[in-house]
Amino acid sequence: MKTLKLIVAAIILLAASSTQAQVSVNINIGTPPQWGPVGYSEVEYYYLPDIEAYYDIRTTQFIYFGEGRWIRSNYLPRQYRNYDLYGGYKVVLNDYHGSKPYSYYRKHKAKYYKGYRNGPQRTIGRRYDKHDRHDDDRYDDRDHYNNHDDHDDHYENGNGHGHGHGNKHGHGNGKH
Repeated sequence: MKTLKLIVAAIILLAASSTQAQVSVNINIGTPPQWGPVGYSEVEYYYLPDIEAYYDIRTTQFIYFGEGRWIRSNYLPRQYRNYDLYGGYKVVLNDYHGSKPYSYYRKHKAKYYKGYRNGPQRTIGRRYDKHDRHDDDRYDDRDHYNNHDDHDDHYENGNGHGHGHGNKHGHGNGKH
């Protein structure tokens, strides 16, 4: 009888504690890049119509079609290594929250054709200019691409471990 009372008490305590449980949902959307447009803090993707590619803000990866498939990479493909991310137009995809924005690629390509502009865009940060006197060269990707032309082989499908500074595996500790 005493055991039965303990079991009943345990069930009541368990039921009472589960009704008091709170559900906490934390959506951690990544920080937009410095070249991203101002005014969109809760967006997940940009479509870059000039190069027909996407940028995933959460994973900080570009998504582009190459070699017959969609590739996720920390860097743009070689043919766009000199593309001006600050000056290029970014379409903010407010209406998509999945993991494959390219499932709407035909729609995006038709609506946001190469050269598409819907007014001027201000970027979050300012474009780095080699003539400015700054010690920080992280916003000038041209030097990175000139030194790492084989980046596609190391970062396809998000297999890289960072931004590739140093030893091509994201564990470097400084400037290129």
